[in-house]
Amino acid sequence: MTDFTARYLSDYQVSNFSIATVDLTFELADTATIVTSTMAIKRENKNAKQLVLDGEQLKLVSLQINQQDLPESYYQVSDTQLALDISADEFILTIVTEIDPLNNTSLEGLFKSGGAFCTQCEAEGFRRITYYLDRPDVMSTFSTKVIADKKSYPYLLSNGNKTAAGDLPQGKHFTCWQDPHPKPCYLFAVVAGDFDLLEGSFTTQDKRNVALEIFVDKGNLPKAHHAMASLKKSMLWDEETFGLVYDLDIYMIVAVDFFNMGAMENKGLNVFNSKFVLADNESATDTDFFNIEAVIGHEYFHNWTGNRVTCRDWFQLSLKEGLTVFRDQQFSADMHSAPVNRIKNVRLLRSKQFAEDAGPMAHPIRPEKVLEMNNFYTLTVYEKGAEVIRMINTLLGAAKFRKGMDLYFARFDGMAVTCDDFINAMSDASGVDLVLFKAWYHQSGTPILSVEEGFSNEQYQLTLTQTNPSQKDGSEGKALHIPVAIELIENNKVIRRQLLELTSEQQTWTFDNFVEKPVLAVLADFSAPVKLSINQTDQELATVMAFADDEFCRWDAGQQLMLNYIKALIDDSSFALPNSLLTTYQAIFDANTDNAFKAEQLSLPSFDEVVAEIAQVDPIKVVNAIAAVKLFLVTGLTASFEKTFIDNKASAYKYSGEEVGQRALKNVCLSYLSLLEQQQSKVVEQYQSSDNMTDTLAALACSADNNLVDLAGQLQHFEQKWHSTALVMDKWFSLAAQQCSTNIFSSLDRLLAHPLFSLKNPNRARSLVGNFSVNNPRYFHCQSGQGYQFLAEQIALLNEINPQVASRLITPLIQFRSFDLPRQKLMRAELEKLTTLKNLSKDLKEKLDAALAG
Repeated sequence: MTDFTARYLSDYQVSNFSIATVDLTFELADTATIVTSTMAIKRENKNAKQLVLDGEQLKLVSLQINQQDLPESYYQVSDTQLALDISADEFILTIVTEIDPLNNTSLEGLFKSGGAFCTQCEAEGFRRITYYLDRPDVMSTFSTKVIADKKSYPYLLSNGNKTAAGDLPQGKHFTCWQDPHPKPCYLFAVVAGDFDLLEGSFTTQDKRNVALEIFVDKGNLPKAHHAMASLKKSMLWDEETFGLVYDLDIYMIVAVDFFNMGAMENKGLNVFNSKFVLADNESATDTDFFNIEAVIGHEYFHNWTGNRVTCRDWFQLSLKEGLTVFRDQQFSADMHSAPVNRIKNVRLLRSKQFAEDAGPMAHPIRPEKVLEMNNFYTLTVYEKGAEVIRMINTLLGAAKFRKGMDLYFARFDGMAVTCDDFINAMSDASGVDLVLFKAWYHQSGTPILSVEEGFSNEQYQLTLTQTNPSQKDGSEGKALHIPVAIELIENNKVIRRQLLELTSEQQTWTFDNFVEKPVLAVLADFSAPVKLSINQTDQELATVMAFADDEFCRWDAGQQLMLNYIKALIDDSSFALPNSLLTTYQAIFDANTDNAFKAEQLSLPSFDEVVAEIAQVDPIKVVNAIAAVKLFLVTGLTASFEKTFIDNKASAYKYSGEEVGQRALKNVCLSYLSLLEQQQSKVVEQYQSSDNMTDTLAALACSADNNLVDLAGQLQHFEQKWHSTALVMDKWFSLAAQQCSTNIFSSLDRLLAHPLFSLKNPNRARSLVGNFSVNNPRYFHCQSGQGYQFLAEQIALLNEINPQVASRLITPLIQFRSFDLPRQKLMRAELEKLTTLKNLSKDLKEKLDAALAG
């Protein structure tokens, strides 16, 4: 029976028992894997008479203490626990369990991915392998022996360094691994399979040679070279930027097709979703290449921020994830265009995390309550958590932030700690008081930063007011410590830059010696994760777009200008857009700026970004308003879009910063031009002539978004060419689900019945079901409610197959309060139906209860 008991941060208690060492033996078999666990356990709380171990979906085979069988009267087994009555203070506990990896469709614990065995133990998957104290503050030294058929599974992998290997009778073999670093069980991993292996090496700054190994499915070896190069870049960057050196003799990455997450930082043995490892010039997009480098970096950086120093409890998840996302963002900024990377980070935050902050699952970056821990692997914990770390970096400066990091590792290496421990290390190392800043960790919601300006007698006055949302317990949001970076522009030149620190509800700053009122560029580099409320004229926004030094402010001013007009069209579809808008946007074409940055400037606010700005909006009005602005711009500036499109064509594909920028700008222009019937031949031409996946998918997206006559033939051609390449077919399913056509629901039915579609594959489920729900707003939000019904039906099926994926895909439905009342009624009806599901998972129940409350 499912346990729906919530857990609270305030209830945390130190474990009554510790586990010094764990020796594991896996005898791998599809439906009856035998796991033998031998643990050296010590009682830490003398008053604790019972040892309670976590365990789910396990068959207990045998139980011994100090090599003696334990009578059944001394232990009790339930669906979730093994409780033992033990008098000894120190003892050796040996547990033998049997598990069924083949039928483990939840992909937690040990499961089969294609022909390989692999594990996913974060957050609480280890309890599906053996009975254990499955909590991150129990840190132990692991040794592992893996036994399997040699022909089927020639590679047997686990954490740490390899210590032994050999053959066994009946065609089997074994490999032994020893990890010298104490770790929580969520960092444990086992992989067994028949792979292609790409080998490399890296020499650390202390002159040790580390073997690098990337394991991929047979035939995919040529697609692993970019991942290997990315790993070496990550290792070098972490040494040079933070002085952090890798600490084992080997670093392994295994790419699998069936995986709930993007990747997992298991100590020395990272398991990756193959989409974040495999790439070549023909089958991968520029975005794929970028994401592989970023995710490889993220998981490698976890070796210190997550593994060497880990979380005391899961409420501290942002301690490792927010910090490591910040580190991977800094890495990507150093590898590529820092302004463009920052813009992409903010787009994600505004379109997705702000919605989460305003929705039923709003929570602080350190939550106070949890029913299902998997539900808190959220954009709030990751992306907002990274923004909070970035604010510390901004307030302290790079040098003091590095001192804080050094002190953090010196104090806590090998320990499981809290977010407060991190903040205190930063404060102690820098001498900066961060007591007020800690409120960011326990307050939910997005602050609104209101700006008022005044000017008289050569004095410019700037008043900032922060408004923080009420909390779920009914308390009012308290004032936060908010860094606000500004630029003041006079005579088309920035003459003042300053970092303001807003530490109360309202503060005013005065600036002297201005001949006329300056133009304000605020939140330079997006210095805080807030919503901005400011009244600036079109001319002021155009001035910021043209003359601010900070590239983020230049981009953001254009977004605000577009958003103003999109809102006007939502209120009145007959609103006439002014020709001055064309002049402002022509200046983007004329400016001598980076192509990738120019592409971002020309990209309109997304559907989700607009919805986040308007309460209870009609979603179809949003879709129509964005389309109207886009059509107005391309109709008035056709020549500029066409010239830029032609000027940025490349003769042959190359993945480099300059070429990526060219393709980005060219394809943004194509998305505009595809709205005009006389220009749509360019879409067909690009699809037919493309030598790379970026341009191919850009053309297909134009055909799908505008339901062009060539779409069916293009999709058929694409499918025939790529049907045997799983990751590319994920893209095909995504684009097919994106088709803006009245026939979309019959198309979706055909796609669900496609022989290559399976809800058991998380990538495939996300590509079809998730992409339709997120990237086809006109039909997901159609008035009939059919879009909501489609999503709810797939969620119901996934509840039985993989609750974690179901819970993540339900997000567009639970945020129903963002939309107008007719949509709210339709969405709520589907959510209420889901509450009646038999065997409703904790993952879904927590979100359904939160969404339907009140």
